[in-house]
Amino acid sequence: MDRRTICFFNSTRAWGGGEKWHFDMITKLDPDRYRVIAVADRAGELYSRLSRVNIPLHGVTVSNISFLSPLGVRKIVDLLASEKVDTVIMNLPSDLKLAGPAAASAGVRNIIYRRGSAIPVRNTWLNRRLFKKYITGIIANSEETKRTILANNPDLFDPAGIEVIYNGLDIDEWDSTPESRIYQAQPGEIVIGNAGRMVKQKGQESLIKIAVRLKEAGLDFRLLIAGDGPLRQRLEDMAEKAGVSDRTVFTGFVRNMKSFMESLDIFVLTSLWEGFGYVIVEAMAAAKPVVAFNSSSNPEIVNDGKTGILVSSIEEMAESIISLSADSEKMRLLGSNGRSSLESVFSMKTAVSNLQEYINNLTS
Repeated sequence: MDRRTICFFNSTRAWGGGEKWHFDMITKLDPDRYRVIAVADRAGELYSRLSRVNIPLHGVTVSNISFLSPLGVRKIVDLLASEKVDTVIMNLPSDLKLAGPAAASAGVRNIIYRRGSAIPVRNTWLNRRLFKKYITGIIANSEETKRTILANNPDLFDPAGIEVIYNGLDIDEWDSTPESRIYQAQPGEIVIGNAGRMVKQKGQESLIKIAVRLKEAGLDFRLLIAGDGPLRQRLEDMAEKAGVSDRTVFTGFVRNMKSFMESLDIFVLTSLWEGFGYVIVEAMAAAKPVVAFNSSSNPEIVNDGKTGILVSSIEEMAESIISLSADSEKMRLLGSNGRSSLESVFSMKTAVSNLQEYINNLTS
């Protein structure tokens, strides 16, 4: 049986949920059925990790105006044609603008845009042209992301051509990862955690406000905030000014998320929006209860009252943390249910199977 050649095109330098998805799919698709190649930025974390994997890997630097360079477009056309790519799966809007038309010129039959951010697509002339003329299919990482793709223009793309494929977590890999907690709780102390890039989207300023409320309520707690980014210094200054720096630990970037999650009693997500809150699934893997805002894609992952608690305000979030802290049995039950939900809905096996089924159903 001839293998289909799939090209994953992701020029993001930072490491996030989208990059993890690309890495997982690149390394876990059935090699007997698919020949996989990757295009990534040489200075990026994805390229660094893929360089240790035995697949064809091509370096590229993409800006928002790269598509205006005839030479740059020609290089991508030649690359896709020489590799005899059947299907290309792109990541960023800038990737789409460059690689979409290039793929069409190279004779690539399936030009797929994978959308991982629950932010409405702008209804511009260029986007209308790209989505109508070049894209043959879209993968969304949640129903919420699918909804936002068409929020500004319901006619941008045929809804039937948008496939929702949730991210997955490799349960066996998670369970086999050695546990080395990054924080050891003191007797009677409740450890609350959050992880994510320190940018406005992740809403970590709410964590500081919540910490103030928890301190005022007399809760013995420690707040762990994992990640890094442009807002880190601002957050540290906020914690100091609010009088909760002694209760807050900024861990920096954490590579071993199991070590982080196993250090917690409760995971708290304060993001303003998420295409798919992968970090929620990681908390579920560690059987930790989740408290998150009842918005964006969170309700697709968190079953309110069964695997976690969904709230509508900072005040409710603080109250839920206090309530959970006093009920160890409820914390255990929510965490256990979350782990079961992960195994049945959000496993890597399910994610890979769904992508392979999607690829197999594409016109070949």
